[in-house]
Amino acid sequence: MTTTLQVDTTDIAHTRIHTIQADDDGDGEGTDGEFGPGRVRLAVESFALTANNITYASAGSFLGYWDFFPTGDEPWGQVPAMGYARMLESTVDGVEPGARYFGFVPMGDEVVIEAKATSTGLWASGAHREAHAPAYRQFTDLASDPDHDPAREPHVALLRGLFMTSYLAEDMLAEADNHGATATVITSASSKTSIALAWCVQQRGHRAIGLTSTRNHQVVASLGCYDEVCTYDEIARLDGTEPVVVVDMAGNGAVLEQVHRHYGDNLAFSLTVGATHHDADRATPDLPGPTPEFFFAPGQIEKRSADWGPGELMKRMGGRFDQFVDFSDGWLEIVRCSGPDAVTAAYHDVLEGRRSPTEGLICSM
Repeated sequence: MTTTLQVDTTDIAHTRIHTIQADDDGDGEGTDGEFGPGRVRLAVESFALTANNITYASAGSFLGYWDFFPTGDEPWGQVPAMGYARMLESTVDGVEPGARYFGFVPMGDEVVIEAKATSTGLWASGAHREAHAPAYRQFTDLASDPDHDPAREPHVALLRGLFMTSYLAEDMLAEADNHGATATVITSASSKTSIALAWCVQQRGHRAIGLTSTRNHQVVASLGCYDEVCTYDEIARLDGTEPVVVVDMAGNGAVLEQVHRHYGDNLAFSLTVGATHHDADRATPDLPGPTPEFFFAPGQIEKRSADWGPGELMKRMGGRFDQFVDFSDGWLEIVRCSGPDAVTAAYHDVLEGRRSPTEGLICSM
């Protein structure tokens, strides 16, 4: 039997703990109690839970995140998370029990997937995964990863995936010379993806301006990666004559409209990345200024891999990530949540913004 946290795809605040026959992951792989060929069973040891997962749920239907680990029981879905898993059983040639992997897993205790062996681990090969970007389908064998550091496993689970998004978004802006802007305005500044983006912006030598709630203002301001921090009701006090770009992590139409109207012609570019304000109206009718452009990280990966070669992209990004993890040592507190009740509570805490930005949740069912 396997136990998972499932989320109502029509109302992501509605959850349940569900136990099913472990032979089936819900997509027809290993159904009817039969563990067929070309499949592996993994024990999910732990996974990270951040605002990034709320974006996965909010945009699940639009970006296909519900398709990673389908339940076959609408409207229930499983939110993918970055985590670690141990091989329990395999009918894939060259894949033996006992190995540990890092990749996207469901928020549960076990998962069965259709897979192929690769030189670095596993490849999720199910037909329902064909539309997903390669970065989402890889499981890295930790024994073959030269950068694996057991002491840094929580940091990698919490930060690597979201850092990749932030690094690539900032890289896309930098490639366009920041559209002539001298500062980057970042909504949902308390989210770890936003923190990583602000850090990347500063590393490039530009100003990072964070927009956050009153509750998180003091903590966000203390991080050191933002040159200026203001609350959502203080947007009017920002210097509207400064040329800026805005990166929207919140998905809050009202906030984005305030930014667009405040900066007017001095807003050079508008980029949509996340949707941490899951219950906010995202609509932006008659939005002045540049039309927001949706950011798709795999597209920038493909472009930079073509420009630099995939090895060079990973080298540059990996070096920056190591520096960012060192930066996180000054503020990140690892918090562990174990068991169905604790995992459920943690999900709802993150959904409703009740956790401190400095907490990094590592969960185990």
